[in-house]
Amino acid sequence: MTEIAHIHYSRSRRVLALKFVDGTEGELSAELLRVYSPSAEVRGHGPGQEVLQVGKKNVAIVDIRQAGHYAVQLVFDDGHDSGIYTWDYLKDLLHHRESHWQRYLQQLAGAGKSRDPDTQVLHFQP
Repeated sequence: MTEIAHIHYSRSRRVLALKFVDGTEGELSAELLRVYSPSAEVRGHGPGQEVLQVGKKNVAIVDIRQAGHYAVQLVFDDGHDSGIYTWDYLKDLLHHRESHWQRYLQQLAGAGKSRDPDTQVLHFQP
């Protein structure tokens, strides 16, 4: 069972630093945590029901609530608060953050969307 040793959020950097009992450690951006929220609002209720999160470049975490001894609930400044992040899920995000990030960027590009909440991507046909 995965156990957390330390968790710290840097408001200025918008980064969650994690250290696990087994020595695994690293940082996850608030944006990555928000767009990969384990909530049904983001993941849907089954395969193919995922909802692409757009305009989350500047999202921040405003509260971290312990959920038992196995997880935390992260509250974001855009009002999202329904995801329960287990230690196992956070560790997975940490181990695969680069591939998750690249997949997210590819999904945004494929949908013609942006990370920036103030940017609207337009495509013109010749």
